[in-house]
Amino acid sequence: MAEQAAFMSSLRNVSRSGLGAPLLMLLMIGMIIIPLQPFALDVMFTFNISLALIILLVTVYTKRPLDFALFPTILLVTTLLRLALNVASTRVVLLEGHTGSDAAGQVIKAFGEFVVGGNYAVGLVVFLILVIINFVVITKGATRISEVSARFTLDAMPGKQMAIDADLNAGLIDQDEARTRRTEISAEAEFYGSMDGASKFVRGDAVAGILILLINIIGGLSIGIAQHDLTFAQAAKNYTLLTIGDGLVAQIPGLLLSTAAGIIITRVSSSQDMGEQMLRQLFNNPRSLGVTAGILGIMGVIPGMPNLIFLIISALCGFGAYWISQHNKRLVEQVAEPEEQAKPVESTELSWDDVQPLDAVGLEVGYRLIPMVDKQQGGQLMPRIRGVRKKLSQELGFLIPAVHIRDNLDLAPSAYRITLMGVTVGESEIYPERDLAINPGQVFGVLQGIETRDPAFGLEAVWIEPAQRDQAQTFGYTVVDANTVVATHLSQLVKTHGHELLGHEEVQHILDMLSKSAPKLVENLTPETLSLGTIVKVLQNLLEEGVAIRDIRTIAETLAEYGARSQEPDILTAAVRVSLGRSITQQINGMAVELPVITLDGALEQLLHQTMQATEGGAASIEPGLAERIHSSLQEATQAQEQNGVPAILLVSAFLRPMLAKFVRHTIPALHVLSYNEIPNDKQIKIVATVGQNQQVS
Repeated sequence: MAEQAAFMSSLRNVSRSGLGAPLLMLLMIGMIIIPLQPFALDVMFTFNISLALIILLVTVYTKRPLDFALFPTILLVTTLLRLALNVASTRVVLLEGHTGSDAAGQVIKAFGEFVVGGNYAVGLVVFLILVIINFVVITKGATRISEVSARFTLDAMPGKQMAIDADLNAGLIDQDEARTRRTEISAEAEFYGSMDGASKFVRGDAVAGILILLINIIGGLSIGIAQHDLTFAQAAKNYTLLTIGDGLVAQIPGLLLSTAAGIIITRVSSSQDMGEQMLRQLFNNPRSLGVTAGILGIMGVIPGMPNLIFLIISALCGFGAYWISQHNKRLVEQVAEPEEQAKPVESTELSWDDVQPLDAVGLEVGYRLIPMVDKQQGGQLMPRIRGVRKKLSQELGFLIPAVHIRDNLDLAPSAYRITLMGVTVGESEIYPERDLAINPGQVFGVLQGIETRDPAFGLEAVWIEPAQRDQAQTFGYTVVDANTVVATHLSQLVKTHGHELLGHEEVQHILDMLSKSAPKLVENLTPETLSLGTIVKVLQNLLEEGVAIRDIRTIAETLAEYGARSQEPDILTAAVRVSLGRSITQQINGMAVELPVITLDGALEQLLHQTMQATEGGAASIEPGLAERIHSSLQEATQAQEQNGVPAILLVSAFLRPMLAKFVRHTIPALHVLSYNEIPNDKQIKIVATVGQNQQVS
């Protein structure tokens, strides 16, 4: 035991030192150069067959191709090992073949005599059949699949990257998971690219097997007759049997490895290995076994057929169909029992419990969408919604209420509805069995499917079959599943209406958390300086204008400073925006030093000042014709900025900013309205357009 432990420890040390691969390559070179004894050939051939079996079984039990990412390298190494063994065995066969059929070891002798019955003609036919199966069927098919998989994987990479970015932006995944997915996509492309090259080695090995067979037979006959004075019959028997045995003992591992290559390249990622997938997908439906049993039974009663065998297999298929049918019934009953037990007992008296409060955020689904939200049926929508809540809570700065999900039979079977405080804010219809291919603005092909629009952003989209996903990503579409569509729509609506979800309780929780790190600040802020209601209104104003309230300390310090001067929420909101100016501009334009802005013509800005002072402000106070011209000009300027790939920012005076922000909030949501004093000192302003009373000047 101590010696075995020391040996294993030495192997690990060799592997850690990086000498394992060089030693293996030296071993292969040694087999080619140095003559091997028959016993050594027996050991190496047995090892080669064992290694091929291990690799084949690993591919069968692997759940994802990337779980065996080393397969292309192993395929290359085992092919080289097999070729080195061919060279070593050829040397022994040609040198010692005249002595008898055991000249090259017991393994080759067994395959030459026992496997093919000592008949070299039969052995030659068996060998050629194995080569044809390996070369024409398995290797050629695996090579073609490798080429197509490599090409489509590379073509689909941009679309998959866009899908990851979309999930990340929607809050369905975090940065770590996004990074992991991007790594998997790169590894997948490298794997299929490597398999495309490695499969060529397997195909070349099959060709080499045929050539080695011919060379050994011709060379053996020549050496046996010319050098060892054997008769043609004796030389043919000795050398041909040895050559056939050598070819078979090399082709069987080659056939196993070709099969392994075909299996792993055709695998689809799943939580089950291949055996579990076959049992589930082949025998899940009892009808297939039942129909098969009926056909075999009919064939079994036809005179002249092997009746007994057909009837036995027919009975087995019929029993299997019956057993699967009963098993599926039991599963349905087990699911139905808890539902019956969960039915509430009807109460004869009403109570205040019957008056249910409104849900802050609700999701109603049609009956066809129930499996999407049912964990027992494998629904994935609930985890997606939790991810959306977590991301939005971190992004906005307060805890988003839980989403209450219920079924609604009044809805269409595939429809859903999103409500806030009991009021519908969004609804759409989806197809759970399909994927949604969204046109991000530039695509390179047309997809067959159900045309629609993305419910979250209104982009053109097509509901496609899952088999079209790779094609759609190759065309440039962003492809998401039905769960992601609902989660993204919910995320967008909650973000837009976030100010409606922030109430007194939520603000009090925020202040309680702040008091742990800054107790004096909270003590001076409320109720001494400002009431809780005023603080709530200021925070709601910020959220309505798209400003996160994560930096609650800066917000509280600003409110404590300006609260002694004014109790007006709009004035306090403007003061807080100035304090958060750096955060606001960074959220809009990132870390860029230059800030491209749209401004108002001096005459127009003065006119708006006068109008607001005369009527005490408000978008409705602008003359309708002027309001329409301003809106049209701002919309054109915003579209021009979006086409250039830069954010659209309208820069105005602090006096006009609240009015203009309300003016464009719902009609031009992509336009950000900032005041001059909200721009940090280290930002350089670049005026890209000026809007006048009658026209836009660029």
